[in-house]
Amino acid sequence: MSELGSVTWPPVPIKTERLVLRARLARDREAYIGLLASPEVHAYLGGARPREEVEREVPGIPETRSGRFVVELDGELIGHILLTKETGYLPQAAGKAELGYLFLPEAWGRGYAAEACRAVLDWFAGELPGEPVVLATQTANVPSMRLAAKLGFAEVERFEAYGAEQWFGMWNPGAPGDPGITVQ
Repeated sequence: MSELGSVTWPPVPIKTERLVLRARLARDREAYIGLLASPEVHAYLGGARPREEVEREVPGIPETRSGRFVVELDGELIGHILLTKETGYLPQAAGKAELGYLFLPEAWGRGYAAEACRAVLDWFAGELPGEPVVLATQTANVPSMRLAAKLGFAEVERFEAYGAEQWFGMWNPGAPGDPGITVQ
């Protein structure tokens, strides 16, 4: 995995109004496996993998890898955010940080993804000022398209991959009108 430059990992947990974003802990394993094996979560990501396969691959003691945030609500894992420069599958993203997110279906529709992703983008902008972040999603994934727009990602291009139309956007911190930067 490509590290996020000079970023210290793991950071102090990030707290929002309702959520805590932190490094993964051993106690998150069962919920994390459920997230990775969920057919609903992976509907636009090539389909779910068998739970037994995921259980074999997820270590009991999580690896400490930069850019991986657990999204916690009331002490329980409800999602996972990944901010990485490991974008070998997507040539358009080479050398840029890419945002990815997965949330359990029971957390959908409550604004948790927007709240958590906004907090991660704000944290990233503070750590690496001026560095853009990219995001790719299927155009058929309407909730993900709405989230990208809400977060301030601007469309760069659309392309065909994995048998479906993909959307590729960029978030540029500090750009005029960027909703992610708070001036104090």
